[in-house]
Amino acid sequence: MSLKPRYHFAALEGSNYERLPYRNHIVLQENAQHVGRFIALANVGNINKRKYLYAFTIVPMNSMDPAELVKQPLDVTENPFRKSGKEGSKSMQSRVEVEDEAAPQFFFDLSKQQGKKRYSGGRDGPHTQKKQPRKAPQATGPCWFCLASPEVEKHLVVSIGTDCYVALAKGGLVSDHIMILPIGHYQSVVDLSSDVMEEVNQYKTALMKYFRSKGKRFVVFERNYRSQHLQLQVVPVPQNCCATEDLKETFIIQAQEQQIELLEIPEHSDIKQIVQPGTPYFYVELDNGEKLFHRIKKNFPLQFGREVLASEAILNIPTRADWRECKSTKEEEATWAKAFRESFEPFDFSPKD
Repeated sequence: MSLKPRYHFAALEGSNYERLPYRNHIVLQENAQHVGRFIALANVGNINKRKYLYAFTIVPMNSMDPAELVKQPLDVTENPFRKSGKEGSKSMQSRVEVEDEAAPQFFFDLSKQQGKKRYSGGRDGPHTQKKQPRKAPQATGPCWFCLASPEVEKHLVVSIGTDCYVALAKGGLVSDHIMILPIGHYQSVVDLSSDVMEEVNQYKTALMKYFRSKGKRFVVFERNYRSQHLQLQVVPVPQNCCATEDLKETFIIQAQEQQIELLEIPEHSDIKQIVQPGTPYFYVELDNGEKLFHRIKKNFPLQFGREVLASEAILNIPTRADWRECKSTKEEEATWAKAFRESFEPFDFSPKD
């Protein structure tokens, strides 16, 4: 309670367990402070193949922006140590879970050219005395979209840049429905650093040229609501389907029908100028540069972006509005990803191995 560590490691119970981050202050009673993270590791070489390595980066507190240091993750909990005595010990012990992980753990070194994968060694290299550049934030638990995570479905990946990667959408509206995602763990576009944002825009430009070569325009949308990792959905629309002006009008009309206020963002303005990090929002960008924005204040339909694009006015595939209803086999997904990768290659600026 006194030390308020950012990381607390333990290895006495022979189990692998990573607790949700917890607050080190009382809300509305104390100044905001950094969160704490508790990680337990199993014994080295244990027969159950439980995880005994934890690779991570940490920026010294005095090198961090104060606002970034005290930023609270969406899954933050109250401090479990505030309960005293035996009650506190039981509270922490009751949260310990055993996770069997048979596969060796890998992670991507974000300080080097992406696409190179190295085995997690659990110890720093020989140059740890040198000041390291600030790294992208890391997920505090399992994440389906962090490229370093075992949960990510790598057979869907079609391009890996320095800070971002491109992958086919799971249960996409169409076979070339693409996502632009940061390699590091960022929640929204508003949270991106300038370097990551620059590469996002590079991918947007490359995809726009690619889809235009196929006789298509595209719509980009983001839902920063009930999500933990930024997903920029890029959905191609045949040019003979409808004009860009019709796409914009369809979004506005269907938003009004659901009492959603979609505002136009002035040209040359940036979304970071109108919304603060941590604020829920929905954002649409058309390939002519026009942008629509909605600040989410209460319940928001999670499939709204897909519903508009799947509607009769645009793609006319209403049965595919919900990604969970668009099931495909892993073999089919791998085939589509390979086809897109080969077709996109002339427009792909990412480093090649």
